[in-house]
Amino acid sequence: MAELAFEGPNPDVDVLDGINGLAKDAPHWVNRAMEYIGEYGIIAALAVLCLVAWWAARRKPNAPAAVAGLVWAPLAAGLALLANIPIRAFVERPRPFKDHAGLEVLIPGKSDFSFVSDHATLTMAVGVGLFVAHRTYGLIGIGLALLEGFCRVYMGVHYPTDVVGGFALGTAVALLLAPLAQALLVPVTGAIGRSRIGWLVQAPGVVAEPAAGAAQSADGGPADEAPDAAARHDKRDKDLAA
Repeated sequence: MAELAFEGPNPDVDVLDGINGLAKDAPHWVNRAMEYIGEYGIIAALAVLCLVAWWAARRKPNAPAAVAGLVWAPLAAGLALLANIPIRAFVERPRPFKDHAGLEVLIPGKSDFSFVSDHATLTMAVGVGLFVAHRTYGLIGIGLALLEGFCRVYMGVHYPTDVVGGFALGTAVALLLAPLAQALLVPVTGAIGRSRIGWLVQAPGVVAEPAAGAAQSADGGPADEAPDAAARHDKRDKDLAA
């Protein structure tokens, strides 16, 4: 298929040259740090963020639903990576260092196709998946995904549009499939919460949120007031009989 990076004025290549040019002027230790951060560090940070969010979700009254939402984040990332396999095979875009000499390539030897970026896809899917479940953790995750995208261009292994495409793919999968995923995952986490390994879903000592309608009596009042009302009614009947 025709290459996405064409000859002549090309903003994609201009941005690549500008960001990757920072690596040419940076000290060696900075580039080494960016190499580890962009290849492994941000993914590891997102994994830790998911664990922290899961630990907090277990303490919520609606823990099964909250945990189900968090489980969807890494699942969305996996599905997005699977969706990227045919996209890469169809576009067949070479890595930027194969078509543009003079780039500072921090991780040489990558021979697979460039569009779209797996790292950008994975990190944004996790970030948006977390955002659906918890706004604060999600914003942190999205921020890490944006940093990942910058790192991939800085390292000279992706065009900016590879990163943008990965962000779009990860976001689409995480958002569009979230309702279906929640409908499928909540019963599973609920069942786990009632099993011997229920601590995975709900922290010990946390009172589960009552089912809808369970907290109301037949006349619409609070359920804990219903027995008192019945007792008063029986007492009044006995007084009348006397």
